[in-house]
Amino acid sequence: MNQEKYALNDKVRRIAFWCIMAVIVFARFYQLNSVPGDINQDEAFAGYNAYTLAHGGKDSFGNTMPMFFVAWGSGMNVMLSYLSIPFIALFGTHAWVIRLVPGICSVLALTALYHVFRKTTNDVFALFAFFFAGIMPWHIMLSRCAIESNMAPAFLMLALFFFVKGVEKDKFLLLSALFYGLSLYTYSILWIFLPFLLFFEVLHLYSLKKLHINKYTIYSAIILGLSYIPVLLFVLVNHGLIPEIKLPFISIPKLVYYKGNEISFQEIPEHFKNLMNIVWTQNDGFPWNTTAEYGLFYKISLPFTLTGLIYMIIMAVRKRKEKSFSMEYLWLLQFGMGIVAGLLINVNVNRINILFLPMISITAYGLYVVFTGISRLKQLKEWNYYLLIVPVLVYSAFFSHFESYYFTNYNDMMHGYFCYGIEDVLSFAFKNIDQNTDIYITPNVNYARVLFYGKEKQKTYLETVNYTNYPSPFLDVSYFDRYFFTVDTEHEPDGYSAYILDSTYNDTVLVHTINRNGYTQYSAGNYTVWYKDE
Repeated sequence: MNQEKYALNDKVRRIAFWCIMAVIVFARFYQLNSVPGDINQDEAFAGYNAYTLAHGGKDSFGNTMPMFFVAWGSGMNVMLSYLSIPFIALFGTHAWVIRLVPGICSVLALTALYHVFRKTTNDVFALFAFFFAGIMPWHIMLSRCAIESNMAPAFLMLALFFFVKGVEKDKFLLLSALFYGLSLYTYSILWIFLPFLLFFEVLHLYSLKKLHINKYTIYSAIILGLSYIPVLLFVLVNHGLIPEIKLPFISIPKLVYYKGNEISFQEIPEHFKNLMNIVWTQNDGFPWNTTAEYGLFYKISLPFTLTGLIYMIIMAVRKRKEKSFSMEYLWLLQFGMGIVAGLLINVNVNRINILFLPMISITAYGLYVVFTGISRLKQLKEWNYYLLIVPVLVYSAFFSHFESYYFTNYNDMMHGYFCYGIEDVLSFAFKNIDQNTDIYITPNVNYARVLFYGKEKQKTYLETVNYTNYPSPFLDVSYFDRYFFTVDTEHEPDGYSAYILDSTYNDTVLVHTINRNGYTQYSAGNYTVWYKDE
């Protein structure tokens, strides 16, 4: 792609950039507290760990500044919680607060994507790709839900941005190394695959004689090496080769349940079918990851993905022969890392999130190639970029329909999954029910939500928690402090207990007994708290 031919007037480019940015920000932050639903249990646990770290420097299991949370028993990535600490400290424990960091990181990642394309292609394509990536359902949904592993695409994009800048100015390799190193703490799958990605990226620069051994490259290698040390220690600890490490400034914890054997070469055929099904249908069956109606990047996009992939491969091979820098090669590396990960582990959309930003970029290439025209797959015709108005209008229409659906019908459907109304009901209960009153909570309200909204003291939680299935990869709590996660006839209302029930609770005997005993009720969304109003 010719950079000079498609350079825009700077004022026009800036106006277009900020108009697209306004759309991107609106799609990610509007009604953030209530859409989707109320709060996911993973969001709640990430938020609770941020809260306990902000108020004592320990996670829910009492580990000081751990490099990996024990959390449910089989662990949780830490980066989201660490970055959320200042927001939790300033604004408190609300769904929108724990969702701020994913939203901010997603906007930064798209901005980095824009600048990468502006540097390596041209202004027109950079704006087009910025717009296209910004309105994709997958990226919008990822940005609005604080699932800790979904931080990985943003960190990889920022690392790639600084890597590209480092091709010309070595000092930016330091920031690239930093973000690649930090990405290890966004999603543990990168512990295995990131070294291979880095090897081939560095090999590309070395083959072009664009990588020089100097203080910046040496310091970059040191940053990456230091980033990997806690990971290596964690693996040794959880394989029983060394004991837990607990220092004043960092902990390397031993998990309750270590899932260290998820990679399987024997199951590659089955994993391949699963991966291809996700890519083809753009759906993994989990409505919090994607919508069946709109898919990951709209159902009409796959032919353009294939076109873009072919184009990128051709250009990467051509530039390799010319011994010139190839951004296409770097995108193919990231795409390939996602494919290999999908072949070696059993994935859903969240677990293969590293695949989709490269895939969206490849699709943008495909659209650009089709709608601008190609002369011998090399020289764009000068007037043809005006044809991009066609995909811009078509995808704008899809985006408009998706947004309308997402904030209405989809959100209504997600109320059950995200415990709609539970923040209001729990907040009311914490303020209005005597501290000595036991509270029995319907089991579909996961204990992480009570920890998060209740700002439970970490020490109290550890001293009082009782698990029903210890040890387990996903620990189930029967009670802690005064909260009991069961509601049945054994706990007959006696005036000294309160109850939080959802709208689907069907034990009419209990409800009638509550009513007869003169309980007061407060309802919000799908939940009601029943309590004695003294």
